[in-house]
Amino acid sequence: MSYRDAGVDMEAGDALVEDIKPYAKRTMRPEVLAGIGGFGSLFEVPSKFKHPVLVSGTDGVGTKLKLAFELNKHDTVGIDLVAMSVNDILVQGAEPLFFLDYFACGKLEVGTAGQVIKGIALGCEQAGCALVGGETAEMPGMYPPGEYDLAGFAVGCVEKEAIINGSTITEGDMVLGLASSGAHSNGYSLVRKLIAMSGIDMNSDFGGKPFRDVVMAPTRIYVKPLLKLLNVVKVKGMAHITGGGLTENIPRVLPSGLTAELKNGSWDIPPLFKWLQTQGNITDTEMFRTFNCGIGMVVVVSASEAEIATKLLRAEGEQVWRIGVIRPQNPNEPQTVIV
Repeated sequence: MSYRDAGVDMEAGDALVEDIKPYAKRTMRPEVLAGIGGFGSLFEVPSKFKHPVLVSGTDGVGTKLKLAFELNKHDTVGIDLVAMSVNDILVQGAEPLFFLDYFACGKLEVGTAGQVIKGIALGCEQAGCALVGGETAEMPGMYPPGEYDLAGFAVGCVEKEAIINGSTITEGDMVLGLASSGAHSNGYSLVRKLIAMSGIDMNSDFGGKPFRDVVMAPTRIYVKPLLKLLNVVKVKGMAHITGGGLTENIPRVLPSGLTAELKNGSWDIPPLFKWLQTQGNITDTEMFRTFNCGIGMVVVVSASEAEIATKLLRAEGEQVWRIGVIRPQNPNEPQTVIV
């Protein structure tokens, strides 16, 4: 699909296409038969899959976009967009194959749109999936000047026999936590409110970086390390920690009758979350239900394979902690508790 679509100023559309072409080219895979430029994109299912099952996911960036507008910082939200979808399909064991985006605005500003889509291309490169196209919609009167909306979706593939759904998780399995890069793309309505209440200078130093860079850090993409892990150990379940935090996302992959008991203090909570908690006088319970609190992805493996998994992921550049264990669920108890 083309970024030079009907309804978009032709000159601006042409400029945008030429601007992003070299970035999209870096994401290409051999299975792409027709990508950017046509009415639709063609993608051949990789021949390595014997019983392929397609897995799809779609998402946006939420109100983190409001901060991007206020800060005039658009180079990271494209990575966020890709991460939210590819991490979601990854937890079912799927390898992301291709990605498409939707960028809507009142009037196309090539510089801003180019920054966003270059970020999308970078995210696709990190995930190993092809950016095969997208839609740029110019809708006068729908958006204030300088603002836009952003959505996207990813399609991946997994062998039918290798689908990960958590059904094999049993008592005694270990819960591993992979570090997040920040707040990712969740809880930003509250984040923005606390920033406004605090009056913090967005350019002030925060742990050696400008606060604006810390709060806008793009969502971490876990695809390549975890795909390598799947080839070495039997991963029983994975949970992408998004809206709902640790306590509401981990139960989505647990069989009935089991609880993930996490140990508070077993991983490093980044300073941003401590700052947010202090500014809002937020309880620990609410923090764990609203934010990822430093854990962007959870992986469940057998106790016998936990050390192998930890070493492999650390060798791939991930920060990993053993944050909990699977045990029987007590009556009227939630499926994730933090003690």
